[in-house]
Amino acid sequence: MSVSTAPAITLDNHFARHLPEMGVAWQAADVPEAELLVLNEQLAAELGLDSGYLRTPDGAGLLTGNLVPAGATPVAQAYAGHQFGGYSPRLGDGRALLLGEVADSDGGLRDIHLKGSGRTPFARGGDGLAAIGPMLREYIVSEAMHALRIPTTRSLAVVATGRPVQREELLPGALLTRVAASHLRVGTFQYARATGDIELLRQVADYAIDRHYSEAAQAPNRYLALLESVISAQASLVAQWMLVGFVHGVMNTDNMTISGETIDYGPCAFIDAFNPSAVYSSIDTMGRYAYANQPAAAHWNLTRFAEALLPLLDENQDEAVMLAEEAIGTFPSQYSAEWSAGMRIKLGLENDDDDAATLAGKLLTLLEESQVDYTSFLRSLSTAARGNAEPARDFFTDTARFDAWLGEWLALKPSAEAMDRVNPIYIPRNHLVEEALAAAVDGDLEPLGNLLAAVTAPFEEREGFERYAAGAPDDFGSYRTFCGT
Repeated sequence: MSVSTAPAITLDNHFARHLPEMGVAWQAADVPEAELLVLNEQLAAELGLDSGYLRTPDGAGLLTGNLVPAGATPVAQAYAGHQFGGYSPRLGDGRALLLGEVADSDGGLRDIHLKGSGRTPFARGGDGLAAIGPMLREYIVSEAMHALRIPTTRSLAVVATGRPVQREELLPGALLTRVAASHLRVGTFQYARATGDIELLRQVADYAIDRHYSEAAQAPNRYLALLESVISAQASLVAQWMLVGFVHGVMNTDNMTISGETIDYGPCAFIDAFNPSAVYSSIDTMGRYAYANQPAAAHWNLTRFAEALLPLLDENQDEAVMLAEEAIGTFPSQYSAEWSAGMRIKLGLENDDDDAATLAGKLLTLLEESQVDYTSFLRSLSTAARGNAEPARDFFTDTARFDAWLGEWLALKPSAEAMDRVNPIYIPRNHLVEEALAAAVDGDLEPLGNLLAAVTAPFEEREGFERYAAGAPDDFGSYRTFCGT
């Protein structure tokens, strides 16, 4: 690692300064042959970073952690976590580094973080590396989620390293430069609590309040306010996942952010045919994180967060437990309200009444029974609101039942314009993602660029993009994704 004296980039070491016990100062592995595969110039501009500089050899050095700006302190962050229900007291950044922070255009701190940057003290036997395919998958899906207006970590760049990575086969290596409001997780608090150092736990909580929920500092019980804020943020986030048909795939407590951003796009996917039991992760053999189970998984994770915060909620343990239970008990109703409001908008309905909720439930039953493509159908429904029901009707073999539903819905006078603003025409279709990744591994980045052009403007129908709006081909078959480690 070398230190840059160039004025082009300045990184703060805010986390490293304030929470030194929660990380290990470390450096990225050397990158033999850095090759920039994709750069998010729009995001770079939002962060005040010079895209021209990032395309230079020094810029590639920054994006891989091999050239660190003066004053920065890269750290591998410590955290614990429940993984598929089993507790691991020491996880941490096994193949990642927080390079530092920059101020965005709104003045808030944003983490600049590396994924696939080599082994750290938290590597747990792994090689610390990443392959091109999984890193480009995170780039595609995270930028699509951002375009869908869903809180998410962002992808600044993917750089090929020139180093092969051994998985089931030998794969070309790569590194992702990720941007986040922070990388504080439920697992961060679990780790601090497990140390037995309550003052450290308090420092982590105060840091989270300062970074994300400054209004909580004014509350009578700031740590209860922090808990309530995170519950609300996650209720909203998971509702938004469900509304677009997104399956995270690995909702462990170390993958739930305090900020309410989506993080870690490993075994993730969007549903094609509507199926509440959809599982795309190769390691989720029991369906713990199936599409329909995501709200319950979030509720469970937040309960673990509340447990970690107990010593801060009240000196009296019984009182602390009561406060935590009351807060956690609000999650189901908050989630339900967020989902119902979002579905009402997707159906173009203005009134928050029982008719809208009942109609949504009936519709999902019809979609599941007929295995209807979720995204395509909802987009086509606005055409029905404009007077042409045939595109929507064509999704069903039992048209009589659909027509009965359609009549009830049309009676509520849905707004087609409102529907088109929230129902995407383009999402990262699983078959298209795999097509783009396979081509990129072989050195052809054109399919990647075309897919990104579609999914980063998901609500605007464009001529020539028809294949990006189409559902999966019949021969696509059962789909599985992998975490990349």
